[in-house]
Amino acid sequence: MDDLMRKLEESAAYVRSLAGTDPIEIGMILGSGLGELANEVENAVVVPYHDIPHFPVSTVPGHAGRLVIGRLRGRRVLVMQGRFHFYEGYSMETVVFPVRVMRLLGIVNLLVTNAAGCVNTAWNPGDLMIISDHIKLIADNPLRGANPAQLGERFFDMGSAYPEALRKIARECGRKLGITLREGVYQLFTGPSFETPAEVRFARVCGADAVGMSTVPEVIAARHAGMKVLGISCLTNMAAGILDQALNHAEVLETGERVKATFVALVKEITQAWPI
Repeated sequence: MDDLMRKLEESAAYVRSLAGTDPIEIGMILGSGLGELANEVENAVVVPYHDIPHFPVSTVPGHAGRLVIGRLRGRRVLVMQGRFHFYEGYSMETVVFPVRVMRLLGIVNLLVTNAAGCVNTAWNPGDLMIISDHIKLIADNPLRGANPAQLGERFFDMGSAYPEALRKIARECGRKLGITLREGVYQLFTGPSFETPAEVRFARVCGADAVGMSTVPEVIAARHAGMKVLGISCLTNMAAGILDQALNHAEVLETGERVKATFVALVKEITQAWPI
């Protein structure tokens, strides 16, 4: 535990040395194909992950692997242009390492985004979904093991992991921009294989509207650290078995490219409206 805190503090100190001491109001994690938003950040300080002490490195296409720190719609933001996944071989603790660094930097607001498979048959690829809740049935947990008291209490509530107040703001921003937003439950699968048709049917029975391979560990760590979280999924494809077609990562990136203007406009609007 002491070694973990040492590494977190050294990572945070390095980022702070480049970004300065002005408060960062919102942290953002951009999923596959959604990294375009980082190019909208003004007066940006760009920090490659491989330069940050103890930071993991992105290995997935569509993840640039850098922090972008600057201003978006007048708010000071720290944007992760690419994230880390359990399926890359990282431990759950390593997957959430950047979220904990954000918290040591004083960040209390977190926007998480992802590319997800659509389980709800009434929706379509390219839709954006506000995450209202999540399902994690896999055994591992990013907080398994010793608990760093500096980061949060051992046991904590996940009933308000995605606060209604923030979801309401997202809905209002969508209406203002004329964007139809879905709202539903995201279920975590570990990947890297896409889900089977039977697993997708199981997810639907469980109450999931979308499935994916990220986000949930980060949200758990963020809530542990007392952060306020808003989650948005880009539904890049219909999940396995719904349509008679094979799934591939190229489709994920292509859909992200197709909806990037809508996604960027929405996140910028939410950033401006976020209560600080």
